[in-house]
Amino acid sequence: MRAWAWGVVGLVALGGCMRPAEERAVKDLEVGRGEAGGVAFTVEGGLAVVRQAQGGALTLWGSAPAFHVRAVSAEDALTVWTVQVRNVMPDAALSATDAGGAPLLVESLSPPGDLSTVKTWRVTLPAGGAARFTVAPPGWDTAAPFRFVALADVQEALPRVGDIYRRINADPTLRFIFFSGDLTQTGTVEQLEEFESRLLESRIPLFATLGNHEIITPDPRYQDYYGRGNLHFTFQGAHFTMLDSGNGSLDPLAVEALDGWLAEGKDSVHILGTHIPLVDPIGVRNGSFNSRNEAAALLGKLARGGVDLTIYGHLHSYYAYGNGGIPAFISGGGGAIPEQLDGIGRHYLAVEVDPAQGVKNVDLVRVD
Repeated sequence: MRAWAWGVVGLVALGGCMRPAEERAVKDLEVGRGEAGGVAFTVEGGLAVVRQAQGGALTLWGSAPAFHVRAVSAEDALTVWTVQVRNVMPDAALSATDAGGAPLLVESLSPPGDLSTVKTWRVTLPAGGAARFTVAPPGWDTAAPFRFVALADVQEALPRVGDIYRRINADPTLRFIFFSGDLTQTGTVEQLEEFESRLLESRIPLFATLGNHEIITPDPRYQDYYGRGNLHFTFQGAHFTMLDSGNGSLDPLAVEALDGWLAEGKDSVHILGTHIPLVDPIGVRNGSFNSRNEAAALLGKLARGGVDLTIYGHLHSYYAYGNGGIPAFISGGGGAIPEQLDGIGRHYLAVEVDPAQGVKNVDLVRVD
């Protein structure tokens, strides 16, 4: 073959891998959709996974503290639906309205006083019309101080992650877990299901993005279980953004979405989490984005967008530093093989946020 022909083949091969996260970024856009019984359900912002929609039963996995679901019904559609939400805030309630804003009938099927992360309601939808229901805790849309957990990198420690949950459970002020990737060792269905089973030991829900270990399996199913890798939500006056950096880069679709989310959170507290650090503070372990140019461009974008805090995983230790003038923390203490001789061990971060004052404290909590 002529030399120029080899060059063309090389360019084609290179072009085929220029967007390694493209398939996941496109799949993000389908998260939160389901149809059954003449009703089409759409979770706004893809902030919950439709696990099941069948025969008057809708099962969702929550990916944020609060989310909205739109339901559009045909004339002959089923009207009475049992809605179960897994990974929900312990004090969450469900409210629903029709297209005109009139309240719809909602009945809780969970035990009185239930504070678990799995809740069930019965909702009566209008036939031949539209409805919108909200799953959220009281005051979720009112600015107020709160604390949350930052955690990452459980991986092969999945069978013993319960001790971290028990430590978290002992602090009633922590509202949810913000997880920056590597839930599992290889991302298989069996491991994803075990992660969900273990998570029942936690009194609070866990909202995550994926890491490089979730895409080791030849058929990644992370989004089917836990939702978007790129997502944005608000809680009590603060903005949270999660980005899929599992390949050491961001897909252009994620960057486009980030631009919008930065604009939304410009004048508010904004916290960003992604698995692989944009910049490795040590710089000797390939523990950062593949491209320094891409990392620099993203840091400039985050700084101009007023991001208040960046939280990473991937490195199995704890580091506090700055990137682009933004406070940065690496917290990879979920149990994966730890860095040696650093004296940190298994840990998580307890982060205190005051929407009026910003991020007030980021405390290291050792578990071992």
